[in-house]
Amino acid sequence: MISAATPDRRIRSLRPPKPAVDPWKAHGVLVEDERRPHGVVERTATIFLAGAECAFTCSFCDLWRYTIDGPTPRGALPAQIEASLASVESGSVQRIKLYNASNFFDRRAVPREDLPRIAELCAPFSGVTVESHAKTVETGAVEFARRLSGRLEIAMGLETIHPSAAAQLNKRLELERFDRAVEFLADNEIDVRVFVLLGAPGIPADESVDWAVRSVEHAASYGAGIVSIIPVRGGNGEMERLASLGQFAPPRLRELEQALDAALDQPRTAVTADLWDVERLASCVSCRDQRIERLRRINLCGVREPPISCAECDSE
Repeated sequence: MISAATPDRRIRSLRPPKPAVDPWKAHGVLVEDERRPHGVVERTATIFLAGAECAFTCSFCDLWRYTIDGPTPRGALPAQIEASLASVESGSVQRIKLYNASNFFDRRAVPREDLPRIAELCAPFSGVTVESHAKTVETGAVEFARRLSGRLEIAMGLETIHPSAAAQLNKRLELERFDRAVEFLADNEIDVRVFVLLGAPGIPADESVDWAVRSVEHAASYGAGIVSIIPVRGGNGEMERLASLGQFAPPRLRELEQALDAALDQPRTAVTADLWDVERLASCVSCRDQRIERLRRINLCGVREPPISCAECDSE
């Protein structure tokens, strides 16, 4: 048995085999409309890049499966971005999101030598979003922002403000440290997007929605322009271990609806529900599609809709 004193080793040992990933080929590109603060809707291209794995080993993470072992080769990310942009009609796209399943300001993940070319490829877009751990942003965010012709936005995981649950995520991030990172970025005119978990391990299932909403409110109070509520997914081994101990219960689709409905009214922040793989959430088969479409509409317009009525599950 692996000691609980070595969470990185335990978490990694429980993972299924990592799929083979080509560092010279992006996982894909998605073009969609996205709501920004104050009701603005942007056409956005999200490129899912392949590169080095994140140095942090969070208990809930499933992004490691999209990464490679070892550092990202020089030139690989610009090649992926260029090929991805060539594959889509980008003339109407206003924002490009570069999601590398890691930390953009970790130089093992994004070589410094590639930054000029990445900035050049981002030149046609008025907004550029990258993702990074809050502990990494101060080392290179301002430098990269100055290279861009558009405005930089950094997506960071707050996950939860629940004190004991946050300490168990193995994220190595205190709330005060996250708050300082947001303030630093605001001082340097860099926008912030925040990820909040629904169903964070360590939070009782009947408190999960409430803590997700409170975490959204905290991020919004510090000036996050967008907050995305992400339902925690199983499949990495560690979440199944925690479930067996009664410390994790996969969130249901109706809980995601409840969290979005309760957190929606932030005056300067666009709050959305993350719908990636949403079909995996436990739900009533009779009304699941209607509920998902309702969430899609709310994500885009920011206006709360009446709840879905379903004879099959309303009596539960």
